[in-house]
Amino acid sequence: MAGLLKESDPDPLLVVNPDGTSPLLFTADHAGRAIPASLGDLGLPDHERARHIGWDIGIWGVTKRLSAALDAMALGQAYSRLVIDCNRNPTWPGAMPVISESTEIPGNMHLTDAARAAREGEIFTPYHSRIAAELDSRRFSALIAMHSFTPVYKGVARPWHAGVLFHRHDRLALIMADLLRAEGGLVVGENEPYFVNDATDYSVPVHAERRGLPYLELEIRQDLIADAAGEIAWAERLGRLLPVMWARFKQ
Repeated sequence: MAGLLKESDPDPLLVVNPDGTSPLLFTADHAGRAIPASLGDLGLPDHERARHIGWDIGIWGVTKRLSAALDAMALGQAYSRLVIDCNRNPTWPGAMPVISESTEIPGNMHLTDAARAAREGEIFTPYHSRIAAELDSRRFSALIAMHSFTPVYKGVARPWHAGVLFHRHDRLALIMADLLRAEGGLVVGENEPYFVNDATDYSVPVHAERRGLPYLELEIRQDLIADAAGEIAWAERLGRLLPVMWARFKQ
């Protein structure tokens, strides 16, 4: 394989249950933390690359379990968001950050146009092209974008256990927010701890909103899914609630 990725590097696409029958397509833009061998460690120690700046901790485990429970297809991105953030337009500075939170990324300093183009062409484009192709096939009726967030950000504790994010279309998100609150004991944010818009996000605005496709962008706090037990618990919860959400949406 020529260019950035070599034969020994993982494929950028993580694909689970491609023949699933669910009308829901699951995506995880920050599923993995791989770095192409040619980029080394981006100048960072492992403990930095393992933090949230590198990937969405726990979310791919939850997503894979949901895929099995609901007979749904799931697509994830294998490479670290530090190489290229697949929920950002690749022309934006934050797509290949030189600083993430307060951590400098030495391997992203002084990138040439060719280096940026290689990351886009070999990692970003295959991932988003596959999402687009699946949605264009009309097999799917809604997009479920899976993410996770840190319990503390820049010294400030986040009270939410989960958040539902939306921009132009909020109906699926608000149904899920109600269902999560009805579970009892959960603090659920609406457009917390983040919100979706065209200036900060890519997947939902491009793949869902441009198509007029219903979507849910779901955020789960990482300390709740940092181990297998947490992944199982949240996958079981969402495996119960997502079919209810979809049934209410269609009423």
